[in-house]
Amino acid sequence: MLLKTLQECAARAQPAALVEEAGGWWLRHSPGDAWWVGSVLPHDREDRVALAESFCTARGSDVRFQITPGVCADDLDERLDVRGYERSRDMSLQIASTADVLRQADADVGEINAQPTDGWLAAWHAVTGRDVHAERDLLSRVEHPSAYAYAEVNGQVVAAGRSVDEHGWAGVFGMATLSHARGQGAARSVLATLATWAAAREANHMYLQMVKSNLSAFRLYERTGFREVCTYHYRIRA
Repeated sequence: MLLKTLQECAARAQPAALVEEAGGWWLRHSPGDAWWVGSVLPHDREDRVALAESFCTARGSDVRFQITPGVCADDLDERLDVRGYERSRDMSLQIASTADVLRQADADVGEINAQPTDGWLAAWHAVTGRDVHAERDLLSRVEHPSAYAYAEVNGQVVAAGRSVDEHGWAGVFGMATLSHARGQGAARSVLATLATWAAAREANHMYLQMVKSNLSAFRLYERTGFREVCTYHYRIRA
């Protein structure tokens, strides 16, 4: 199933420090990383909510479930609601052909490296505000081929993004553009750079996940060939 495949590729591209599999459920724990990295992926129809709760609480972390319709059990979202879990973060999973991104991005190719540079991390941190050391640790756990692209203006990295290639799909992650450089084609340049890398690896399709309410990002991806294949959300209980 495409949705399950892409969500699990994304989880490997943003790997938690600890992952235990129980049937199709991925129990994940990752202190110091963004909270979604440690969210539970309930990817079969069995009821393992209590097991997931025990896994998380034993490690002192909040319990979070990623709910993807068609991948999780049909009644899981309702059952979590009854158990006191709040709905959070409506997300969009989008896909595109690599060729379409190359054509529609219509931007100069920027710089690319196999590892994140200090400039790449500085731009990413300036936009996200998240911990650079924790991000370095997370990125060091990625096992599949990766690329780190960036666009520069006057020697400063103003936009950054990364891609991970698995099964012919190039996932797009960590897209970040400094506020003063937005609307000037820097993000398009990063996407074009990542698509060029993906095409060279014969990864003919690309995917990304984004917060659905981020309208400026939504427009960017729509204009560069991406289309939404599903929405998903999280259920969280502290």
